[in-house]
Amino acid sequence: MNPKSSLSDRRAFLKAGTLAAASTLPSIVHAQVEGKSEIRIALVGCGGRGSGAASQSLQVAGTKLVAMADAFPDNVEAAHKALKDQFGDRVDVPQERRFSGFDAYKHAIDSADVVLLCTPPGFRPAHFEYAVQQGKHVFMEKPVAVDGPGIRKVIEAAKVADQKNLKVVCGLQRRYQNSYLETLEQVREGVIGDFVSSQVYWVSGGVWVRDRQPGMTEMEYQMRNWYYFNWICGDHITEQHVHNLDVGNWFKGALPVKAVGMGGRTKRVGPNFGEIFDHFFVEYTYPDGSVMNSQCRHWDGGWTKVSETIEGTFGTATPGMIKDRSGKIVWRFRGNDNNPYQTEHDVLYDHIRQDKAINDAVRTAESTLTSILGRMAAYSGNEVSWEQALNSDLATMPSELSWNADPGPKAGADGMYPCPVAGAGKYV
Repeated sequence: MNPKSSLSDRRAFLKAGTLAAASTLPSIVHAQVEGKSEIRIALVGCGGRGSGAASQSLQVAGTKLVAMADAFPDNVEAAHKALKDQFGDRVDVPQERRFSGFDAYKHAIDSADVVLLCTPPGFRPAHFEYAVQQGKHVFMEKPVAVDGPGIRKVIEAAKVADQKNLKVVCGLQRRYQNSYLETLEQVREGVIGDFVSSQVYWVSGGVWVRDRQPGMTEMEYQMRNWYYFNWICGDHITEQHVHNLDVGNWFKGALPVKAVGMGGRTKRVGPNFGEIFDHFFVEYTYPDGSVMNSQCRHWDGGWTKVSETIEGTFGTATPGMIKDRSGKIVWRFRGNDNNPYQTEHDVLYDHIRQDKAINDAVRTAESTLTSILGRMAAYSGNEVSWEQALNSDLATMPSELSWNADPGPKAGADGMYPCPVAGAGKYV
């Protein structure tokens, strides 16, 4: 996890592999996979993103969905019906291979060649570790953890995946998007000059909220309304803004060494909004002293922006466009942009069938840790180093996972969950 390690090692791969794969993807070769021409898929996490990932995998020839798992049986059944209606016999998941509960992921993973890990991110380290132990190829959504111990587990499992020649693709889809890839090529060729700074944004009105229903245990409520609890979500700087932070690191070609920040909640306040912030501002510093400024916000009715800006000595790059210092456009992406969500799956199965190495897990863990570093800085009110975030012993996952177990966060008599306050808790 040296700040310069994996990103520098991947530059050649970007130019020779990912760029070519995303823009001129070769036809899927129907070679044998572990003695089979058909690739069997298991879906773990049957919400909206999981159903989308399964649909994208099933767009690839020679794939079949054979197992599904989710903590909640209603999620499994709803996703199964939708996918069966769309893909017919290519969804071959009888009742005995539809699993629910906290250990459901193991049964689904054991049933397939490729697993799609699409649960809320708090569960990702354990699920990835088990999939690798069982020798499965993996697609996993971002982020890959919510705390330092989870990041370390993912890094160790990624090493084992390499030893086993497993293929791993992760859901930071901008890495597979033609307009981003070609903009990066221009930046690397010096069109904007030397890197000065970057600004990255996910400023929006926020996401869904799920109400508490009669009879729910606290564990079920927090899992149903998972976006608003750090043990399972990591706050929106991690769950969502990781995309933009990843782009900043990617274009810089480095990882931050420290961060300072601030945040809080002012608009999305109430029992249903759990314990997370609704806004962050974080300043990240790279080894050479340059900075990335990060803004993410969940406020409705205001200015919105979801993008990234890379400042250089000669000009400014945004996805698909470069301007010089006078504001004149000096380069624009003219190609046909792809659907990067689909390309991720096309690339994964192409690498499986042709037995070509690919493993996104470490770089996705690095960008996830960048987001956790920012959260720690904003929550604590202190400057936090990369090493502090990586080596933190603050584990957020509950010690027991069962429907009657204590998930950790506690609501007060008014139904409100305490929000982090700088200096008033352990956040690093």
